[in-house]
Amino acid sequence: MNLVDSSGWLEYFADGPNATFFAAAILDTEQLVVPTLSLLEVFKRVLQQRGEGDALQAVALMRQGQVVELDSVLALSAARLGVEHRLALADSVIYATARRFGALLWTQDADFESLPGVRFVAKSRGQGG
Repeated sequence: MNLVDSSGWLEYFADGPNATFFAAAILDTEQLVVPTLSLLEVFKRVLQQRGEGDALQAVALMRQGQVVELDSVLALSAARLGVEHRLALADSVIYATARRFGALLWTQDADFESLPGVRFVAKSRGQGG
């Protein structure tokens, strides 16, 4: 299983320098896990930058994977992992979701770089968050 974090989705949709790093995980929809939090983050950013039509198209592609709701068990797991690894709230939910499904977490977010079960690629210079 694979889980692409929001930074990876945004990089892919922007066709940024690291887009090809994320493409294989994104296009393998049978093995793709998508947290609802990622839907929120990506929809919001694309809506701000490119408008509702593009935001809806982005979410439609994301929803081809297995969408995972944040339930109480996942929330508590995220809290524990957040404390253990000093992760921000959104990052802890993403990481807990990946752990629940035994998914490889694909990211360019340096907060995940040293964690087990993570495929990390550094952002190219000049990229935003």
